[in-house]
Order: sequence, then C-alpha cells, then structure tokens
Amino acid sequence: MTDITTEGASIAFDKVGKAFTKAGGATVNALEGISLDVAPGSITGIIGRSGAGKSTLLRMVNGLERPTTGKVLVGGEDVGSAKGGKLRAIRRDVGMIFQHFNLLSSRTVAGNIALPLEVAGMPSAQIKPRVADLIDRVGLSAQAGRYPAELSGGQKQRIGIARALATGPKVLLSDEATSALDPETTQTVLALLKDINRDLGLTILLITHEMAVVRDIASHVAVIDAGRIVEHGETYDIFTAPQHATTRSFLSGVTGVTLPAFVKDRLTQTPPAAGGEEVIRVTFAGTHATDPMLARLTQEMGIPVNTLAGAVEEIGTRPFGNLLVSMPVAQAAQARACLDQHGLLTEVLGYVG
Repeated sequence: MTDITTEGASIAFDKVGKAFTKAGGATVNALEGISLDVAPGSITGIIGRSGAGKSTLLRMVNGLERPTTGKVLVGGEDVGSAKGGKLRAIRRDVGMIFQHFNLLSSRTVAGNIALPLEVAGMPSAQIKPRVADLIDRVGLSAQAGRYPAELSGGQKQRIGIARALATGPKVLLSDEATSALDPETTQTVLALLKDINRDLGLTILLITHEMAVVRDIASHVAVIDAGRIVEHGETYDIFTAPQHATTRSFLSGVTGVTLPAFVKDRLTQTPPAAGGEEVIRVTFAGTHATDPMLARLTQEMGIPVNTLAGAVEEIGTRPFGNLLVSMPVAQAAQARACLDQHGLLTEVLGYVG
C-alpha cells in the first residue's frame, strides 16, 4: 500500500451562535456562545441529546451551515465568510462520514470512493491508484468490485470513511458514524478511525449520543446541552470527575455506573431513623484504579461493604474504575474519609433502609 499522509488542522469555534427563523417569523436559537478549540491531530467528541445542536455545530466546519454570530476557523481560515473557490478549498480539507453511508447503489466500492475525485477533476490516470490505496487502507480489497447491496453495514461505513479520505483532508468529521451499527462492528470502525488518526495525523471531530464511543476513541470531549457547551476537557478528566448534571446523566449509561433497579427504587435522600445503609459511588482513577481499597475497609477496619455494580476500564492508556457500593450508615463517614485519604473520589447517592 502506498502511504497516504496528510497533516491535521486545528478547528476553533469563537463565540458561535446560530439562529433559525421559523414559519411565522419566530426565531429559535440552536446554538449560543459556543467557544471551543480542537487541537490539530486530536480526536474530539461532541456529545449531546437529540436537538442539543451538535449536528448544526458540526455542519459549520465544512460550511454547510453558517454561524449567525461568531466565527468558525479551520486551519486559521474563517469558514463562515468564505465563498467561491476559497470555500471549495476549505471543503477539500474537510472530509465527512455520514450516519447512513450515503452511497450510490449503482456504483461499486471503487466507484463510490472515486466519486469525489472525479468531482474534484482529478485525471483518471491518477484516480485508480489513489482509490486502490484507500480501499487497501480500510480493508476492502476483496470487495472492490462489489455493490453496496452486497455488503454489511460495517463494510458500507468503511466505504464512507475511504470516500471521506479521498481528497486528502486535514479534518475528518463523523456524524453519528457508528449509531446504525451493531456493537461489534462499532468497535472495528472505531479502531479504524483511531488507526487513521495515528497514521495520518488527521484531526477528527465526531458527534455522538453514546458516551461509550467517546470513551473508546476520543482524547477530548465537549458536552452540549440546549445549544450551549456545559462541560469540556480531556476525556479522562470528564469521566473521572463530571461536573454537570447532563454529563453525569450520559455517564450513567456506561457500564459500571448504573444502580440496580431494586436499589434505585428504594433510594431516599435522607438516612433512616435507625440502621440502614449509605449508597456511595467510588471512583478509582489513575494509579489507584486497581488498589484493593474495599477489601482493606472490610479486613482492616471491620466495615462490611456490599458491591452493587461496577467495573474497571481503560480510558486512553489509563485505568478507571467506578463502583457503586453500600455500607452501614454508622460507619460510612469513616469509610469515606479513608477512601478520600487514598486519593479516591466518593459521592453519596442516597440511603436505603
């Protein structure tokens, strides 16, 4: 395979707002005061619920939407004010992967990947080797002459990725690229994107409603809610110490942080008059992620600890554990003080009788 290399470009949102005018003249603000810097060569996830404004924000990077206020810069170029040839040049630097593939059923794998090169006016003699390199990179050499109807969802998305890379972009946008795929296929597609980021140095900006996708691929994350960014930073920091309620809500869907229903249904915010147990979230981060702290509480301090749910995972290259436990109310403060002294984060979720 001939190596296809490029260099990532930075993306900057500077006080970006976007308003839409509805029928009847009413104005709706889809985005307000968005400021976010995406470093060249990074993978940044933007997560939000449906209608939060994340797709509108993504479409501003390639000029499909223009900000009402503020600026969107790609490699220092103002996308919102660019027109004609300048806008076309910016768009060549920005590849787009779509949720539903957007493939032409009448074209083969090779034909779909060649399409943006044909539109760009590349000589046919140069298109064939370029397409061959791209097909090889995404692992579809054996399917080059097949049509979309003959392929799986994962294979179709690989075509979409190859097509997005065709013009040698510096930025790759992913619009819910894995939401239509099963979990196993999602992992293979995410692994491919990570390889592309590492090998080609592309800046990848992806939107998703799945925190697990952010965990598995993104170095940085921004959480958007009702058109505003409510929290952003390194993925590891956001996972280990979420500050905003929306972020915590998304994290509740990740393995290991959801209370079992039989506990959640009985949970109260005030301790019982006598006895009962305190329900605590314990976050194990960094070097403490695999420490046997709960065993120490039981063996050395005589505090019985009941594990309700949890897991130890890896974010980037760093371990991260999140356990939900309960223990007698009378001994809980002592236990939390011990855990805090050892650098672990604790949060009281409530009480059960």
